[in-house]
Amino acid sequence: MADSSRLCSVFLGSETGILKGVSLSRKQAFNFCNTQHLSRDEEVRVLVWGDRAETDLLLGARDGSVKTFSLEKGSFTETRSCGDPQEGGFTGLEVLEEGGLVTCQETGTIRVWREASSAPVAEVVTGKNVCRMRQNPAQRNKMATGGKENGLKIWDLENPKNPPAFSARNLKDDWLDLKRAQWVRDVAFMPQSEKVVTCTGYHQVHIHDPSSPQRRPVMEMEFGDHPLTALSLPTGGTSVVVGNTRGEVAVLDLRKGLVRGALKGLCGGVRALQCHPSLPIVASCGLDRFLRIHSLEDRKLQHKVYLKSRLNCLLLASQREEWGGGAGAGGEEVKKEEEGGEEDDEVWENMERVEEQGKRKSTTEEEEVLKRSKKGED
Repeated sequence: MADSSRLCSVFLGSETGILKGVSLSRKQAFNFCNTQHLSRDEEVRVLVWGDRAETDLLLGARDGSVKTFSLEKGSFTETRSCGDPQEGGFTGLEVLEEGGLVTCQETGTIRVWREASSAPVAEVVTGKNVCRMRQNPAQRNKMATGGKENGLKIWDLENPKNPPAFSARNLKDDWLDLKRAQWVRDVAFMPQSEKVVTCTGYHQVHIHDPSSPQRRPVMEMEFGDHPLTALSLPTGGTSVVVGNTRGEVAVLDLRKGLVRGALKGLCGGVRALQCHPSLPIVASCGLDRFLRIHSLEDRKLQHKVYLKSRLNCLLLASQREEWGGGAGAGGEEVKKEEEGGEEDDEVWENMERVEEQGKRKSTTEEEEVLKRSKKGED
């Protein structure tokens, strides 16, 4: 398994608790767990690198555990409890500069964990129904949170007892003077800037500028008619890739507020998007069980991988050598998956068998019936 894990350029987490790896150059997919004992309590909710060298992978499960997967050993090396399952699944998992972990669950509590402690060293209550927590790559002690009726907030973990460093105001009331609902689904920090991009469950994309005295969005745009679920920023920071519950993925221009183009080929709701940090490609996954790699230059499909399970999250191994050639594999499909057992859905297992009620009349019987009906008409 160690050799297999080092070959993979994309890692994905599934609803059934399986960590999957895909080698695009070798056209192979692997399962890195015991598929004989699968449980939805171990559903993979978040994936993040444990170090800058990308040798350890951190996996946040639905049961509140955080597992460490070593790419050098090809196996899980550590499991620690970092949350209560009754507080909902993980909505964010990040690594601090000094080595600590930051977790956030749906109930909205951010917790800071140190390696030697079994209890959190700091807690921040951000509000209920949090859908996403993201870390600022430039200032790793700052976290952004948002959720349903819980607007964008930026927290400084160096001062966890202080109020948020930035708290966005809601949009202005509509033309009937009614309050507009908030539903932040995903967040991203723009590179070389203090601006933050969010997408909402009301098919909106907002840009917030904490350095501005205006706490409302400085730009607002819309895409489609369905809830947006994920976003990612390509290199350059002038555009954003968004996906929704219908499987529509598009590239939006953050300067003009217009749609640059759509990425076609998806058939189910999008749950995760990630742009490569240096190459013009974007990876996507979701309910249709496929991993797809698109080029952001011509928006064509480069790779398509069927992985048997509904997928929640993905993580690119940006330092792999196989990215060196860039995108341009011409829509290759990975067809082979490492032995790991069948992952049939519960729907098929519990479906009742329908027996055929009666035999269809043969062709000769039908002809006789037609002849008799014609004689009766005559």
